[in-house]
Amino acid sequence: MARKNLGCSSSLFLVLLAVGSFFATYNLITLVVHNRTMNQGQYTYDPLVVMPNHMKRTEGKKVLFHVALTATDTVYSKWQCRIMYYWYKKKKDMVGSEMGKFTRILHSGKQDNLMDEIPTFVAEPLPSGLDRGYIVLNRPWAFVQWLEKATIEEEYIFMAEPDHIFINPLPNLARAEYPAGYSFFYIEPEENENIIRKYYPIENGPINNVDPIGNSPVIIRKDLLKKIAPTWMNVSLRMKDDPQTDKEFGWVLEMYAYAVASALHGVQHILRKDFMLQPPGDRETHHRFILHYTYACDFDMEGEYTPEKTGGWHFDKRNYLEEPLPRNISMPPHGVPESVRTLVKMLNEATANLPGWDMI
Repeated sequence: MARKNLGCSSSLFLVLLAVGSFFATYNLITLVVHNRTMNQGQYTYDPLVVMPNHMKRTEGKKVLFHVALTATDTVYSKWQCRIMYYWYKKKKDMVGSEMGKFTRILHSGKQDNLMDEIPTFVAEPLPSGLDRGYIVLNRPWAFVQWLEKATIEEEYIFMAEPDHIFINPLPNLARAEYPAGYSFFYIEPEENENIIRKYYPIENGPINNVDPIGNSPVIIRKDLLKKIAPTWMNVSLRMKDDPQTDKEFGWVLEMYAYAVASALHGVQHILRKDFMLQPPGDRETHHRFILHYTYACDFDMEGEYTPEKTGGWHFDKRNYLEEPLPRNISMPPHGVPESVRTLVKMLNEATANLPGWDMI
């Protein structure tokens, strides 16, 4: 059973999650305002990067992508990975899906008790102390190892995270040398040009060559990711070593590093707002592919959103750091956004059907 005392590393992990939770709450309040008028109808391409006509696909053979999920061996990561993999299997063979095989890239350096359930590649973590307690720095290093050592049949790769749920079959949104990504409103290269220029000098081009993205969700051609990944790792480490960058970018430092690394290799992304939704800021699930449940959901019993005011109906994945998510979470009250209701239904279905759920 994996509910063991994790020692000092666990304490550090919890502190970092608390910081991340504060950041997530701050961003959520902004996200709700940002998305209030953006949930009507189907999203199309972001105007920042328009798909060239010659890259548009016609009906024909599927172009599969490999789903690559980076993870740790904590209980918190494990229960999210199990749910994510459950919904991958449910959606993989549906009409419209171009999902290929699946790999959990486990950057703990050792096998765990999910090896037989989820296809897993064990990557070595960074040398002790190099991440300075910022565990996300292990992600680009893990991708470098996986891309060097693993046999990956698909031409494309989808970089995913444990708290992603496939709500609709995911097609390959990338086109040749143009990967597909999701535009995060809080990744602002132009607002942070004074910092970005430390890593993306002015002679490399205009600052808007740096896309407002992180590495996930991204669907990218395998050969492009092989070029970007080592640069992504090195830029991440350089950013962490710079006090100004570290202070300014905080929990999203590694996201900025991926955006900069892509720009350094001349790679721009097709930005798809239909790629992902993030409840409760995004209210509808129609015409979206992935549900990302990173933000806390707080509502009173009349269905009104009450950020940071628990006491009515509450859900936050960070309440389950050292034990699995409970089965049969209560449904939110009437009036809560459809996206939140969908999240709870999908979590409950997965936990009801996954064997040995309480014994992660």
